[in-house]
Amino acid sequence: MIFDCHNHTKFSADSEMLATDAIKRAESLNLGIVFTEHFDYKLPGDVDFTFDAAEYMNEYKNLRSDKVKLGVEIGMVDYAREANKNFLKQANFDLVIGSIHVLDGYDTYNLEYYADKDKMTAYKRYFAAMAEESAVEDFDVLGHIDYICRVAPYDNPEIEYETFKSEIDEVLKILVERGKILELNTRRLNKKIAVEELKPVYKRYKELGGRFITIGSDAHVVEAVGANFDVALKFAEELNLTVANVENFRR
Repeated sequence: MIFDCHNHTKFSADSEMLATDAIKRAESLNLGIVFTEHFDYKLPGDVDFTFDAAEYMNEYKNLRSDKVKLGVEIGMVDYAREANKNFLKQANFDLVIGSIHVLDGYDTYNLEYYADKDKMTAYKRYFAAMAEESAVEDFDVLGHIDYICRVAPYDNPEIEYETFKSEIDEVLKILVERGKILELNTRRLNKKIAVEELKPVYKRYKELGGRFITIGSDAHVVEAVGANFDVALKFAEELNLTVANVENFRR
């Protein structure tokens, strides 16, 4: 069974999606589902992007099955390493996604991060942080490598592999060396340019020895569960990458 490996319910500060509704949606699409609630330690601003692991596991324990898994998405940033480590000890998570959200005191979803930076500066900083944190953090899957593209205010916000080849290769080499999995996030796969710009990144991952990817919608609302999975599965087949299932998760 294919799993949608990246979903946020009411335990994430930016979602009110009910787990039962998400499960029904996944079942209708013949998908398994993994809940990966946000744990971003001391995220800039007033919103608390953390949750109580025991409460989460207790409330969802009866939902857990061979088709429903309970995971977490940790925000990787240097000051959160110890907090992340301690948090992961609090529960037996089925899957841990590690993601870069915060740089230089700003969430990269906030335009303030880009205020004094050209694209070269902003993206090199992003990939450098991704490599640094991927080398030390405990996680199973690197989340949305193209997260920065979502709101970056440049004429072409795409990754452009040839432009950032050395920086991206450093990230991919670390993933392969550590046996980590690269996520294919489907949020932006409705855009043809996003698909085409991501292909050389995942092709290089394969060349370096990467075998598995997970597919995740990053759903925060029911309608987004399983979104663009047809594109993602075609993408994986074209590049000869294996979509990881539960037995490939390393926890």
